[in-house]
Amino acid sequence: MTKRLWIVTVCGVLTWGANVYAQSGAPNLREALASQYVNAETGITLAEAITRALAQEPTLRATRTAVDVANGERLQADVHPNPTVSFMQQMEPGGTDSQSRVDIQWPLDLFRKTGRVTVAEQMLQATQRGISDRERLLAADVRMKYGEVVAAIRDLSVSDDVIATTARQAELLRARVEQGGTPPLERNVVEVELRRLQAERLLQAGQVDRVVVELKRLLGMRADAPLQLRDSLELLVLRELDLPMKPDATAVAARADVQEAEARLRVADAQIDRARRDGRFDLSLVGSYMRTDAGFPQFGVNNQGELTRVRDVFHYLSAGVSVTLPLRNQNQGGVALAQAERTGATARLTAAQLTAESEMAAAAARDERARGAIAIYRGGAGDLARQNLDVVSQTYELGRATVFDVLAEQRRYLDLEHGYSNALREAFEARTALRRALGDVR
Repeated sequence: MTKRLWIVTVCGVLTWGANVYAQSGAPNLREALASQYVNAETGITLAEAITRALAQEPTLRATRTAVDVANGERLQADVHPNPTVSFMQQMEPGGTDSQSRVDIQWPLDLFRKTGRVTVAEQMLQATQRGISDRERLLAADVRMKYGEVVAAIRDLSVSDDVIATTARQAELLRARVEQGGTPPLERNVVEVELRRLQAERLLQAGQVDRVVVELKRLLGMRADAPLQLRDSLELLVLRELDLPMKPDATAVAARADVQEAEARLRVADAQIDRARRDGRFDLSLVGSYMRTDAGFPQFGVNNQGELTRVRDVFHYLSAGVSVTLPLRNQNQGGVALAQAERTGATARLTAAQLTAESEMAAAAARDERARGAIAIYRGGAGDLARQNLDVVSQTYELGRATVFDVLAEQRRYLDLEHGYSNALREAFEARTALRRALGDVR
């Protein structure tokens, strides 16, 4: 009897404290919270979220500038070397003789340009494949985070429904207690359960706020920007499960990271060719013009028989070819370095292919199991659990069950709904992992 009295006292104190807190201006904990995150008309869909992220995510936009860099390198590689022009002036100290000389050297770049251009072109392709892979990963991240948000909203929505039902039970019990038809203990037990559910719902709302902010970051939005979603977890999962998606023989080669690894291998081949070309001989055209104003202090006789100083201006033109001879330096070190890089690129290509194969196989197996779990839940388990809860509640209202029976059935219903949410979340994450493994950016 003492233990029963102690339980009644504790429940009464908790209920009194909760009522005082509610009357002191605190927010109404019985209002639905899930609806503020969803808008069936103006909310953003998953497809819109992916499109927005691919267009506005700052890190991806910064990565795309690498294409401009590669285009600049390609443009520069196609340019011939500039000619070299030199000018020299010589004067005789204390005299009148002078000499002016202009030299020009023009490299022909016979063998090196092709190597440079090929390397730049392959580097451009590798950069573009790398950006495509970054888009693949970003789209998968957005899908995964969007799924986390709608899953958290679903859990919050279930809590809203259960709290609404429990609140109605509490109101009914208060009326019965006032009429003397029900002992205060049952009212207090329901009140305590209601407060517990409200506290858990606030924690769930905090989780929703956290993942929404993380989703905004992926969409390139500020943390305080408004964001509401349109899709629900069930809608996303059912829509995904209706799409058959299985890896095939061409899936590995179609992945952006594998294509990037192949492009990097071609870059390594082009670098080997360029290194060998840099070790070959090369030609440069050379030419010069020289003007010399020179004479002697003696006098001579000109054609008219007159004495004149021996002096004249002389002009000289010269042209030739300068040959670079690869006698000792044939760029052996550059060739060895490029060959070593090709070995590494080959290993990275193999690793990328193995990674793609393993990710596809694991994601396909995970997706298949998740589809089976969803089929079990959708076989009527959720409807049956809700029906059981309604029956037990009606039985209690007729006086044939205790409030503890209602609370126990309510816990089972919550456990089932949470299990269904976890199955939906797993199914969506499994399909997202499969899309990511297949290289899908939709």
